[in-house]
Amino acid sequence: MVESNAPARRDAYTWGLVTALGVIAGYVAVLFANSRHFYTDDTESQYAPLWVMLGRNLRDGHFPTMVPEHWMAGNYTIEEAGLLNPPQLLIDLIAPSVDNVALYATVVKLVFAIILGLGVYRVCKEYGAALPWAAVAGVAMPFTGWLLFFDEASWYTALTGTAWLVQAWASAVRYARGRTGPIPVFVFLYLAISVQYIFPAVEAGLMILAVVVGEFVYQRAWRPSLRVLAVSACAAMAGLATYLPSMLSAKVTWRGTAQINNDQFLTVPWSESLNASLPSTLPAYNSWWGYVQPMPVTYIAWFLIPALAFVDWRKARENWREFGAIGLFALMALMWTAGPGAIGPLRWPARVLPMVALGLLLLVCVLLGRYATVRDPRQRVIAAAVLIGVLWVRTFSAAPDEVVWHVLSVLGIAALGAVVLWLGRTKGIATACALIIVSIFPIAYLQVRAAQPTPMGWNLPEKRSEMKAAFPDFPGTTLQLADRALIPPAERTLDGAYGSLVFGNYAKDLELTYVSGYTPNGHYWFGETLCMRWDTSVCPDAYRRAFAIEPTTGRSIVDLMKVDRVVLQKALFPEARNQPAPTGWRWVDHPGHDGYIAVLERQDGPLSTRDGRIAAADGVTAVSESESDRTSRVRVNSDLGGRVVFARLGWPGYRATLDGNEIPVELVGKTFAAVDIPAGTRDGELELSWQPPGWKLGAGAALLGVLGVGALQWLSLRERRRRSDQSVPADAPAAESIDLAGVPR
Repeated sequence: MVESNAPARRDAYTWGLVTALGVIAGYVAVLFANSRHFYTDDTESQYAPLWVMLGRNLRDGHFPTMVPEHWMAGNYTIEEAGLLNPPQLLIDLIAPSVDNVALYATVVKLVFAIILGLGVYRVCKEYGAALPWAAVAGVAMPFTGWLLFFDEASWYTALTGTAWLVQAWASAVRYARGRTGPIPVFVFLYLAISVQYIFPAVEAGLMILAVVVGEFVYQRAWRPSLRVLAVSACAAMAGLATYLPSMLSAKVTWRGTAQINNDQFLTVPWSESLNASLPSTLPAYNSWWGYVQPMPVTYIAWFLIPALAFVDWRKARENWREFGAIGLFALMALMWTAGPGAIGPLRWPARVLPMVALGLLLLVCVLLGRYATVRDPRQRVIAAAVLIGVLWVRTFSAAPDEVVWHVLSVLGIAALGAVVLWLGRTKGIATACALIIVSIFPIAYLQVRAAQPTPMGWNLPEKRSEMKAAFPDFPGTTLQLADRALIPPAERTLDGAYGSLVFGNYAKDLELTYVSGYTPNGHYWFGETLCMRWDTSVCPDAYRRAFAIEPTTGRSIVDLMKVDRVVLQKALFPEARNQPAPTGWRWVDHPGHDGYIAVLERQDGPLSTRDGRIAAADGVTAVSESESDRTSRVRVNSDLGGRVVFARLGWPGYRATLDGNEIPVELVGKTFAAVDIPAGTRDGELELSWQPPGWKLGAGAALLGVLGVGALQWLSLRERRRRSDQSVPADAPAAESIDLAGVPR
């Protein structure tokens, strides 16, 4: 038995290696087109600096669930930080040691692209596709349109979630068909959920639904599907802690309304799927850049649609039960991309385009890998030509101005298809599939090159050492009031605005403490207080608001925040430096930076280092005894009663005790955490502490999930021992060998 399985196992590893090397080659091709492609938009402004900050905290022994001085973006249990995702924590730990954050982001994304490619390869293999076709699918997936231009270029957590999701899919099929136990399914599902981005979690749920239905239809038995459901429930319980803080904090964030609407923004009509095989496609739907998109985000693979003409559909229909789950998943993804535009926190359905690409690519490559044929070649070539014609018509209709490129694309894929057919008939399927894999690289290069300059880039610097050398030394807590839209593209350099101003999470690269940062989940009332947006940009009224007096305390907003410095963008406040400084503040010159910023500092020195986080005390004598990011301990005295206000944003999860007895936590201006001290308090010990809301429930659910998968593993081992004793082989899909489908597996 070992000798007969060895060649098949060797072939599986060989084509798996081809898949991994193909993904690497594709990344190299993309980098030749744009060396910063994988370091753009949210990656440069949100994720990469976040890794650096989180890594520094972890190295210092702090688990950074809350950083009060980051204010609106400081609650990292509701940001896309992946705090409960072990691979992400490893990435964070390494990040502070790497100077070139662009290089680091590219390498990290390459690793996940390989994981994604190998996951697709595994899924195809589990559904019975010939190994060369499985490798084609695995290499093609990371270079499908939306993945390449959004998830890999910018939205990093979407990439990582998809990579783990696909690995979970392959493991779920193996578990349902008795080839492995539940632990791989549990681990990969948990990793997909705990990236802390809701889309992969929901998409993983749809994938499991498709597998459960598909396996019930295929095996005509309910036990395999129930096993998959059970382990998925365990993974969901383990992952609950990732999202409970967001769910229980939503009422104070921008995402607080659970609404369903269809505003047509980033909703993609089903007909755009007909663009999936023309590399020049520029789909038509509403987005930030108008109606016709500047990037081929609905592209999947040049062979996807024309290859349908070379499937033996009769044999495919006879065995559709074996891979019906793929079709169901693709159908659900297609329906989602068409709307509604928002379902609670799930907005912008175009984000699901990678799932459409995944479903269709898997389906076509499994069909080709089992039922490809060139019988009746004349009719099939005509059918392929008709399909290419339909592609051209649909793509031309979406972007008629690019007609020349569309014609060249048609000629290119027709020529490639002809060569692939010739190689398949004369040299074998492995050679034909090798050509398809190689063809992916120049197409990716040309697509990325044609989209330059990318409309998504912030052009933030790449090397942290150069950033810190160019930037002013701003110790303490800094509030910047600026608008990113006022920086001309030519000035987005270290010699220009980025040597003086921060946006998004850029301050984390600089290892400086700036108020707020990049946040998709901002605190609504804090944002209203300073009219601050997701990228730290503010409105022209922000300067007045920052120094406005909060009526119940008689203190200014910057005093309640215990800000040490206020940096004003001259383009937003051109006359500010010509006016007297606010009371208690002074203007400070910073040669080399005065062209972009005007700086206010406190006359009596930094405030953030005094009295812990006590911002105001009315009718109370309050002395700070100890401080951490999550806890303030204060000694209080009050004869007539009063209030202590803290420089802490009033996130849900705060709890206050006085001498061990719980007392209410109040809010000042719907923003600042405060505690009322009763009259007659003598030498009282006040403790204000914060824990992620729902953490006990999340910890309990995680424990149940782990115990549950342990029980399932025990049952799986017992069943496999019983099967082994009875010499019952595990079920497997029948091997096919029809023309171009490949050799028996």
